[in-house]
Amino acid sequence: MGEENHHHAPPPVQAPPAGPPPPNLALSRGPVWNPAEQLSQLHYCIHSNPSWPEALLLGFQHYIVMLGTTVLIATTLVPLMGGDYGDKARVIQSLLFMSGVNTLLQTWFGSRLPTVMGGSFAFLLPVLSIINDYTDRTFPSEHERFTYTIRTIQGSLIVSSFVNIFLGYSKTWGNLTRLFSPIIIVPLVLVSGLGLFSRGFPLLANCVQIGLPMLILLVITQQYLKGVHHAAHHVLERFALLLCIAIIWAFAAILTVAGAYNTAKTQTQVSCRTDRSHLMSSAPWIKVPYPFQWGTPIFRASHVFGMMGAALVSSAESTGAFFAAARLSGATPPPAHVLSRSIGMQGIGMLLEGIFGSVVGTTVSIENVGLLGLTHIGSRRVVQISCGFMIFFSIFGKFGAFFASIPLPIFAAIYCVLFGIVAAVGISFIQFANTNSIRNIYVLGLTLYLAISIPQYFVTNTAPDGHGPVKTDGGWFNDILNTIFSSPATVAIIVGTLIDNTLEGRQTAVDRGLQWWGPFQNRKGDVRNDEFYRLPLRINEYMPTRFL
Repeated sequence: MGEENHHHAPPPVQAPPAGPPPPNLALSRGPVWNPAEQLSQLHYCIHSNPSWPEALLLGFQHYIVMLGTTVLIATTLVPLMGGDYGDKARVIQSLLFMSGVNTLLQTWFGSRLPTVMGGSFAFLLPVLSIINDYTDRTFPSEHERFTYTIRTIQGSLIVSSFVNIFLGYSKTWGNLTRLFSPIIIVPLVLVSGLGLFSRGFPLLANCVQIGLPMLILLVITQQYLKGVHHAAHHVLERFALLLCIAIIWAFAAILTVAGAYNTAKTQTQVSCRTDRSHLMSSAPWIKVPYPFQWGTPIFRASHVFGMMGAALVSSAESTGAFFAAARLSGATPPPAHVLSRSIGMQGIGMLLEGIFGSVVGTTVSIENVGLLGLTHIGSRRVVQISCGFMIFFSIFGKFGAFFASIPLPIFAAIYCVLFGIVAAVGISFIQFANTNSIRNIYVLGLTLYLAISIPQYFVTNTAPDGHGPVKTDGGWFNDILNTIFSSPATVAIIVGTLIDNTLEGRQTAVDRGLQWWGPFQNRKGDVRNDEFYRLPLRINEYMPTRFL
């Protein structure tokens, strides 16, 4: 009997019940951070406001930050167009004026996010194409060539503005963004910051003597010194940027007066000296930009098509910036109808730019979006106050020229910080998707790499006169493709949307984060959507739904 018991078969081994994987048995264990839809460290969110004196100073800071790109665009284009220093000053005034007007329109009736609208480099290639067409023509004077060129730019901007107006108010752009997921938003916002690396350290390196001290001083003052004393914490966190600009600008002036650059190369002197902009001497005391100030617009089909490509690119770049601004201002991701409304309003702004004689269209200023994160203040009112400074200094030219003479390497040092913040915000969106999915890693990696690599190829192979790698018999076709594929944000949208929606899109909806993402894409999907994005003065009650 005992022998029989000894030979009993062992009980069958049961498979472990299905469920979550066993806990990590490693000795080191840290906290696990839950996904957060809104940043908790903001001092003021989109609809909360600092005191009026503080808001005025913060608004002035936004004006200073956007000024760098405005001056850089005018410095690049006006000499090629045949303009002199006086023309450059008036172009800067026009750009500032339209940035102020378009920012007000966008914060009131567009996205409602605290975004500054500034000049866009996406229009550089179409404008260079227009300049090249008039290079060989004979004009009575260089000023006549400048006027004729800017009138052609006006006509192209006016016609191409209807691309954005149609995409926006027909809801086409909003329907496109409904195809987005966090896997697409990550590379889109990421390259919106990283894609501007040429305006960071490469521009800073044109004058290391002032650019590098500005970068080091800003990081130390804004991040480290604020912890020395509790009374200085909020002051340095919010206004260290203005303090550093004043210190380094004064340092650059001392070096200029002391003759530190007298024997330097011409390019070094232009970048480092504080007396080489010639804006103070050439800017008018008072000049109000007015419609058709350069003359009657000139319309040419070949130039219009190239500018349409730039209008499309500006929409893509603004979309990435809107998602970053929403996160840095404490708002929920902008719904599809808000993105449509904002792109339509951007088209109206471009129409006004063509009427008032701007040299480029506008897009959301990435550096000002980064400033929201640097100061921890995402107040809409602060950005609207900055519009007052833009319009004021665009009318009173001498005062505006004073700040516009800040050396560009100082702005480049600021961009190194602000563009990096925007890029990091893009990375934060990955928390809403499954980061352990190989499929997501593949889509994210391919989209991100191509969004950096393809534009870099196009930029590297673009000649100084604007001729890119696409070379066919149709110049307008070349301009469209060269402009589109020179934009990291546009390439990210094209590649990411295509792959993310065709590669096991439905089967991996949960891994892609669509359960979290879906409610924000509908007007009433989240109760906070109306709180952040409703139009002022109860306009919603009087406008057709298709325009909201």
